[in-house]
Amino acid sequence: MEDTTGSNPQSLGFTEKLKSWLSWSWTYICFIWFGMVLIMIYVLWSPLKLQETLTSASVFLNTLTPKFYVALTGTSSLISGLILIFEWWYFRKYGTSFIEQVSVSHLRPLLGGVESSSTTGLFSSVNGETEPRPSVSECKVWRNPLNLFRGAEYSRYTWVTGKEPLTYYDMNLSAQDHQTFFTGDTQQLRPEDAVMQKAWRERNPQARIRAAYQAIEMNHECAAAYVLLAEEEATTITEAERLFKQALRIAGKDINLLVYIKRRLAMCARKLGRIKEAVKMMRDLMKEFPLLGMLNIHENLLEALLELQAYADVQAVLAKYDGKAALTKYLSFQSHHPIFIQALIQCHSHYSNFCFFVDISLPKSATICYTSALLKARAVSDKFSPEAASRRGLSTAEMNAVEAIHRAVEFNPHVPKYLLEMKSLILPPEHILKRGDSEAVAYAFFHLQHWKRAEGALNLLHCTWEGTFRIIPYPLEKGHLFYPYPGCTETADRELLPSFHEVSVYPKKELPFFILFTAGLCSFTAMLAMLTHQFPELMGVFAKAFFSTLFAPLGFFADKMESFMPSSFWHQLTRI
Repeated sequence: MEDTTGSNPQSLGFTEKLKSWLSWSWTYICFIWFGMVLIMIYVLWSPLKLQETLTSASVFLNTLTPKFYVALTGTSSLISGLILIFEWWYFRKYGTSFIEQVSVSHLRPLLGGVESSSTTGLFSSVNGETEPRPSVSECKVWRNPLNLFRGAEYSRYTWVTGKEPLTYYDMNLSAQDHQTFFTGDTQQLRPEDAVMQKAWRERNPQARIRAAYQAIEMNHECAAAYVLLAEEEATTITEAERLFKQALRIAGKDINLLVYIKRRLAMCARKLGRIKEAVKMMRDLMKEFPLLGMLNIHENLLEALLELQAYADVQAVLAKYDGKAALTKYLSFQSHHPIFIQALIQCHSHYSNFCFFVDISLPKSATICYTSALLKARAVSDKFSPEAASRRGLSTAEMNAVEAIHRAVEFNPHVPKYLLEMKSLILPPEHILKRGDSEAVAYAFFHLQHWKRAEGALNLLHCTWEGTFRIIPYPLEKGHLFYPYPGCTETADRELLPSFHEVSVYPKKELPFFILFTAGLCSFTAMLAMLTHQFPELMGVFAKAFFSTLFAPLGFFADKMESFMPSSFWHQLTRI
């Protein structure tokens, strides 16, 4: 397909100029149009006999009974109430006003408006300086490093509750992951690879499993087929581990398959209680492939080490995987393994994991922030007392713990409600959005037990986490320790999380103007209908006084126009 973006610069320039002119002149067009309407009404007052028409209309309105006004105001109240209900439902479901969205999406571009949230622009950094905003989307979707097994975990949840824990959007992203990761070179596809390409795209789980068996019949050493069976057909972790081991024996030198299978085998060992074995497998993987930090294998390692209560090792991992260390490893590894780098980038291109290295000032995830906060809170939480702290002040260690909690909450403000069990947990999705509700669900699902194990840590979190919001500037033009919280997380989280889960939204959105307007209109017209029904004569007097006051400026304007213009001018104009 040809690129038409620059095919006709003259026509594009004319269009842009036209839009710019319309946007500039729109402010004045309304006033000019209103003035012309007033002039036309005055000019055509006598030829069209508007005075007689107005008089007859006034007589007609005076003959109407109060029941008519009750019906009129009641109908207005009903219509505005229906609009209010629809607007409220649309706001609860999509987080925005329907009328506002239509206005911004369809009317604003016609008037030459500019989108407020541009991907290229300027924003304030932590030190207050202005920096260029990255051109990549703020709302990148990442593979959940601790994602569950579909057959052994997600499917069991569906059998028990009858609810689907994964959305179609989430599963479609996983299909793209597998399709790219396991069969990336489409020019050298074997017959069984073509079958597996189709299998990953199948929406029906049984169809995927049948395709995997078909690939095995074509080639008994199709490792990708055994991976699919381990993920989706195995109903227990033990069975999944057996299938992964079988896939590992026949994987050969396919680096992508080896990395994926070994990582899942380590996760199987962790789930089966062989934690030290899982830790060793993860460390071996990270040593063999240093760039695995890109796949966030260290988050699996952190969770396993916390289960072992090896807090010194946890601290060492946190220190190793900060932004600068990761970038140094990446630059060193790139010069020796460019082919593997290219494969990983291709695999993760649709959710931009690779873009982490563009911005090393941000931590990789909530896992790093909250694990760091947990370690610092654990050192002081067993003796922490809010009353004692208010009397004597915070010690240095307590201040460090509180600052670490504030830092974690600023990075992802949704996590504390799950850790404090103020909000119910669900099964985590297969993909997460950094700083979003999906990441909070995934973190709390695996790490809540570690916070409970540290005595007093949840109490310290409960006493201090809300203080973060007094530090962050509002509105969120800039952050305190991080870049401003992105405004697109709610929409992406609604795609990743199931419909029965109430998505956490930050910052809390104020009610749109049109909801408040329709609520006020509905209430006002309902009150008018009730008052007109109860006090018809009094409301009639009030209505006449209101309309006479409303049209008084128009009469004043007409009198001034008659005194300013000679009568012969208006006579000749009316003849024309």
